[in-house]
Amino acid sequence: MTTESTSITRLTEAVVDSLEGTTEPRLRELLAALTRHLHAFARETRLTQQEWEQAIGFLTATGQTCTDTRQEFVLLSDVLGVSMLVETINSDGRGSATESTVLGPFHMTESPIRELGADIDLVGGGEPCVVSGRVLSRDGTSLPGAVLDVWQANAEGYYDVQQPEVQPAGNGRGLFTTDAEGRFWFRTCVPSPYPIPTDGPVGGLLRATGRHPYRPAHIHFIASAVGHAPVTTHIFVAGSDHLDSDAVFAVKASLVKDFAETDDPSLAREFGIPNPFRHARFDLVLNPAPPGPKD
Repeated sequence: MTTESTSITRLTEAVVDSLEGTTEPRLRELLAALTRHLHAFARETRLTQQEWEQAIGFLTATGQTCTDTRQEFVLLSDVLGVSMLVETINSDGRGSATESTVLGPFHMTESPIRELGADIDLVGGGEPCVVSGRVLSRDGTSLPGAVLDVWQANAEGYYDVQQPEVQPAGNGRGLFTTDAEGRFWFRTCVPSPYPIPTDGPVGGLLRATGRHPYRPAHIHFIASAVGHAPVTTHIFVAGSDHLDSDAVFAVKASLVKDFAETDDPSLAREFGIPNPFRHARFDLVLNPAPPGPKD
């Protein structure tokens, strides 16, 4: 072992040893692992001083791009696949429950409470659509009173927080409570594929690596119910562009749903929507909550 490699190894060991006074065991474990992997990365790539300064500048710009309505660090985590990796690690063993996926960077504001059947598309311009289904426990039991947080981009692919001068606050968002049979339904427009924001550091990273910024058409959901573990998920529009190349790696086959063309005047009247319309039907299945710590 050379003198240089010995000193490098000792440096890593010294930093890890300096963490021994950390009183929280999990924090100590995380910081020690982060130190080892970060030092290993620098050794493996022979990282230069200029490259490290550029990396610090990139992270600084990422933080400076964050606002109350934009989370560039979440976007960075998404495009590097870390968000999906962490989500997948923590959702292993979901069994027959609905698969989870990323939260995304636009769950930034509280969704307005809406009645079942309400229209979350406040600006129009898209193809009318009804989304309906049930929230169920894994054993098939309906979950009345389950809460469903919903958000999506408009027909042009923008969220309300991206266009405050165009879209009213809460457009494309709704907080619904299932009925006595665990059912939910609401009106909206068929979502469109859209690019994630590219005017910040993450966009520069995508351009530098020759990657496109597009996400397939989707609607976000968080479903929760008493006694059950909540699930954060999407449904993706079957046949949408970019299903096989989602910029944030979030597509799962079980979450791709048909937004079927429906020509049914009586059903359209029941939903209060022009006929014909598109109709997406799906159920959200929740796992029972894990037992709490024993006394």
